[in-house]
Amino acid sequence: MAHCIDFKSTKLSQLYGEYSFNDRTMRERLPSSIYQNMKEIQERDGTLTLEIAEVVANAMKDWAIERGATHYTHWFQPLTGLTAEKHDSFISPTSDGRILMEFSGKELIKGEPDASSFPSGGLRATFEARGYTAWDTSSPAYIQDLNGITTLTIPSAFISYRGEALDKKTPLLRSMHALNKATLRVLKALGNTDTRKVLTTVGPEQEYFLVDKEYYNKRPDLRLAGRTVFGSMSSKGQEMDDHYFGSIKERVLKFMHELNQELWKVGISAKTQHNEVAPNQFELATIFDTANLSTDRNQIAMKLIKNVAERHGMAALLHEKPFAGVNGSGKHNNWSICTDDGYNLLQPGDNPYENAQFLLFLTSVIKAVDIHASLLRLSAANPGNDHRLGANEAPPAIISIFLGDQLSSILDTLVEGAEHNHRDSEMMEIGINVLPNFPKDMSDRNRTSPFAFTGNKFEFRMVGSSQSIAGPNAILNSAVASVLNEVADRLEGSENSLEEVKKIIIESYRDHRRVIFNGNGYSDEWLKEAEKRGLPNLSCTVDALPELIKDEPVAMLSSLGVFSRAELESRLEIYLEAYCKQINIEAAIMIEMAERQIFPAVSRYVHELIKSMSSQESLGMSVTAQKKRIMQLSTHLEQLLSSLDSLRTVLAKAQQIDDIPEQSRFFRYQVFPSMEELRVHGDILETLTEQERWPYPSYEQLLFGL
Repeated sequence: MAHCIDFKSTKLSQLYGEYSFNDRTMRERLPSSIYQNMKEIQERDGTLTLEIAEVVANAMKDWAIERGATHYTHWFQPLTGLTAEKHDSFISPTSDGRILMEFSGKELIKGEPDASSFPSGGLRATFEARGYTAWDTSSPAYIQDLNGITTLTIPSAFISYRGEALDKKTPLLRSMHALNKATLRVLKALGNTDTRKVLTTVGPEQEYFLVDKEYYNKRPDLRLAGRTVFGSMSSKGQEMDDHYFGSIKERVLKFMHELNQELWKVGISAKTQHNEVAPNQFELATIFDTANLSTDRNQIAMKLIKNVAERHGMAALLHEKPFAGVNGSGKHNNWSICTDDGYNLLQPGDNPYENAQFLLFLTSVIKAVDIHASLLRLSAANPGNDHRLGANEAPPAIISIFLGDQLSSILDTLVEGAEHNHRDSEMMEIGINVLPNFPKDMSDRNRTSPFAFTGNKFEFRMVGSSQSIAGPNAILNSAVASVLNEVADRLEGSENSLEEVKKIIIESYRDHRRVIFNGNGYSDEWLKEAEKRGLPNLSCTVDALPELIKDEPVAMLSSLGVFSRAELESRLEIYLEAYCKQINIEAAIMIEMAERQIFPAVSRYVHELIKSMSSQESLGMSVTAQKKRIMQLSTHLEQLLSSLDSLRTVLAKAQQIDDIPEQSRFFRYQVFPSMEELRVHGDILETLTEQERWPYPSYEQLLFGL
């Protein structure tokens, strides 16, 4: 049952963070000395002891029980890309038949879920079941509330008995540590001894579709695969541009209202919501936070989007391309580097030409993106994103950076040794007195760029809507950290650090500006130009993922302590196997839908047409049109069956291949084209068949049925 709070009678300030064991709650609930200990631990300046954990656990338990919780769970992010949890109760029986409500420091610090059935890519054998969840002290525990059933939820990392990372979070935390260490070295070499910690900050923008639950339940492809494997385009799609930022429908607005209140309760700062480009597509953006917190909160948000939609009689689709013919969904990953004293290292300032520190960090990112472009590309690779990237709605599969004309000009003049023509900030003159003039931004936005500088951050636009942002950010942090370590080596060994900074800026940009592209990333000209520049074009998942275990990426990631070679090899196997399984499921669904529902429905319709035609012909009426339609239907029905047989044959071959890399390539280059061929005839038959006789809800119903 949907429940929306009336904020006229309930103060938002009282609701916000009510279900989060955040800093405010810790300060209220913990003794001051323990609170200070926890702050030091969160800042990585203290050590978590069992004694401290005992006090925190007791306070957490009391707080959770007051909110109706009977159970707690260590909440973690296995390599499925989803989240996982095992619930344990606070109940401890006594000898006289009563119970105590207990939660120990040991139980808070560590959980022990069975690790044997999670993807491990060979890191664990099936008979080796032990795995550990370790409390991430920097991410606040919170209360999950599922229709009044509340559970204390403890964000955790997930590792094997031997310490290998079995999750998405552990490498992310390692990469944050690596970037912090490298950046502090650079800052210290520049004379900054005040900054004690550097944080990677991220603000994700989550796109999703909503469809009516009644229609969703009648589509096995949506229920089982998250996308439609058949479906002819509606007469109207997004071509009128009337959905983007349009007025939000009342039903959707009620859903968004409840979604916001659920997010705010657990301390997630949901800031922006709006209609996206495609019909029934929407976006939610949250406020920036450190990368691990933003990752946790995005995972919570995805789950809440689904749960709240269900309560409003809708289904939320997080797949990257649920519908052919309209825009798919991404998750723009806005990334920056900030110091603990509040300084954004990617902030150009009023005069970026004279801001050597900014230019040093900017060109270091440019170098990192160029050198490790293949790694960044594979970090956004999954079966859903293969439908979306480069499809004139999302960035191409080629990694490039948009800087804008002003920054490009500054760096070009530095490289060429020319005099820069400094321009003060321009004012946007609108020419209408009732509207205010305002400062013009340094650069325009480029929505065709996969990696765009947007004022004081980079927007990594490739990430898919269903993905955890942990992987892309772990790779991005690592790539930049490796370059900053090289910068630090040079600065620490230099007698004139300012002169060395200028050299590094010029060299980094000169040697890596091939990755800068400020034009239209959708154009065919860019594909040709990118090839000329030697930029990698890894067009699909099975081409991109093997880059993960090449010598250079392995050396870089292992030297930083983010991934071991074994962990990287395991992830390649896991992700390729997941790709095979996903395409296998989609192909099996297509076969079932075509064979058991489309073919019988069209056959019955043809039979009815033949009967009707015979009756009309017996009365001497012309039946030319009927004959033509019957022939069209019969032709495509035969082609449907022929394509169905072909798909069944190649799918059976794919399932017999034992080598996972070989199997993944077979699925991509043999099974997937057979699926596309089958879809062509299925979609044509939908357009030729009477709507009431078609077995599935149409795109028109799915996209405009709210």
